[in-house]
Amino acid sequence: MVSEHIQPLHSLGAADPAKAREEALKKDPAKRDYVEGRELYKQGEYAQAAIAFHNALLGFEEQGNEQGVANAADRLGDVCLAQEKYELALQHYDRAYAICEKEEDSFSILALNKKRAVAWRGMGELDKALEILFDMMEHYRLTSNPKGVVDVLAMVAEVYVEQGKKDKAADAYRTASSIHANFRHKRKAEEFAAKAEELEAG
Repeated sequence: MVSEHIQPLHSLGAADPAKAREEALKKDPAKRDYVEGRELYKQGEYAQAAIAFHNALLGFEEQGNEQGVANAADRLGDVCLAQEKYELALQHYDRAYAICEKEEDSFSILALNKKRAVAWRGMGELDKALEILFDMMEHYRLTSNPKGVVDVLAMVAEVYVEQGKKDKAADAYRTASSIHANFRHKRKAEEFAAKAEELEAG
C-alpha cells in the first residue's frame, strides 16, 4: 500500500546549511574552537580568543591539518597584534607563512606580509618592515595590480616618515599620485600630491 505520508519534494534537498555546519562543528572540536575564537576576537575578547585559537591549533596539529594550523596561527597572530605583542604576533605569522609558502598560496602570503610589516613596525624594526613592503610592491607590479602598488606605497611613505626620511616619503606619495593620475582618479591623485607637498613644506 502506498504511504499517504509523502515527503514534500523540497524536504528531499540538502539539509539546512546552517544546521549542517553546526553538525560538522560538533564532530570537529578544532573547527569549533576556531569559530568560537573568531567570535570572541570580533567582540574584542582577546584573552579568550587566544585560548580558543590555541586549542584549535592543537586540534589541527593532532589531525595533521596544515591548512587549519595556518589559519589558527594567523588568527593567533591577529590577537597578539591587537594586544601590541608584536614579537609573538610575528612568530605566529611566520608559522602560517611557512605553510602558505609550501602550498604556494600567494594570496595568503600577501595578506600575511601586510600583517608582518605592521608587526615589524610595531617593534621599531623599520628596515625589516620596508623589506617586506618592497617585496609586496614587486608582486603587485608583476601581477599588474596598481591598487595594490598604491596601498603599499602609502604604507612605505608612513614608514619613511617614522624614519625621519621626509624626502623619500614625499617621493612615495608622488609616485602614488602619478599612478592615480594615470587612471584619471583626479581626487586621489590630488590627495597624495598634497601629502607630498605637506612633507616637503614641513
